[in-house]
Amino acid sequence: MSGPKRERRGLGRGLSALMADAQLGEDADRATPSAAASTLPIEVIVPNPDQPRRDFSDADLESLAASIKQKGVLQPLIVRELSGDTGRYQIVAGERRWRAAQRAQVHSVPVVVRDLSDTEVLEIAIIENIQRADLNAVEEAQGYRQLMERFGHTQEKVAEALGRSRSHIANLLRLLTLPDDVQRLLRDGTLSAGHARALVTSQNSSQLAKQVVARGLSVRETERLAKEAQGASGPNSGTKPAQPTAKDADTRVLEADLSATLGMKVTIDHSQGQEHGNVTIRYRDLEQLDTLCQRLSGFS
Repeated sequence: MSGPKRERRGLGRGLSALMADAQLGEDADRATPSAAASTLPIEVIVPNPDQPRRDFSDADLESLAASIKQKGVLQPLIVRELSGDTGRYQIVAGERRWRAAQRAQVHSVPVVVRDLSDTEVLEIAIIENIQRADLNAVEEAQGYRQLMERFGHTQEKVAEALGRSRSHIANLLRLLTLPDDVQRLLRDGTLSAGHARALVTSQNSSQLAKQVVARGLSVRETERLAKEAQGASGPNSGTKPAQPTAKDADTRVLEADLSATLGMKVTIDHSQGQEHGNVTIRYRDLEQLDTLCQRLSGFS
């Protein structure tokens, strides 16, 4: 359980400053040509092996390559010079453009060279991925969680820097508490984020998700199904008189908030009419347990 500890933010640059770098390419289309500091031969540029994004759509790359053949690379890549390897540069943001430029047989691309640490490079890569239009809800939520876990950002700071509401980020983070099979349905578009949010507080979300897909339910219908399932586990379900009462809405929201903050499933069992109860945190693996121990011990 001695996995890598979360890095402390000993940086002079804040999240907003890094956002400016991640958006630089977007602004460059509307700026003067000097916005791109220089051009570099495509063969001296290498991808970042720690790039969080692993999958690049072949059709998307072909479409971008066709555009580059006609108009060139309009948005400069952000790169940094590799230490100890003079003349070679690592991509900080813009690997998709770099890949498409190779397909278009372009020999050089516009770049902006930045002096960035390994931590800043990873942070910018995560931010750039979050800004992708084709990102699904799970991928977006994982990006937010990485920014919070790896770099110690709060939901409020991430929301402010990325121009999102805190509730948007909190709602997406709650999706990461769903079982893996439900998250897969969300990733491939079988379930929408609205459907998935309706299932977050359900104890049997996997079974309910299958019903939603099989019956083609709307988000509203999914919400009703989840409420009915919650009621079925209440005091009047079946012949067992000792069934526990359904949790109140405030408790379920608190469970969801804590789950989103920790990135782990949190269950609150509050004794009816009493001041005491139990909080259960479920971790997925030893690395998550190590992260939890660090947080409870006061490490940032």
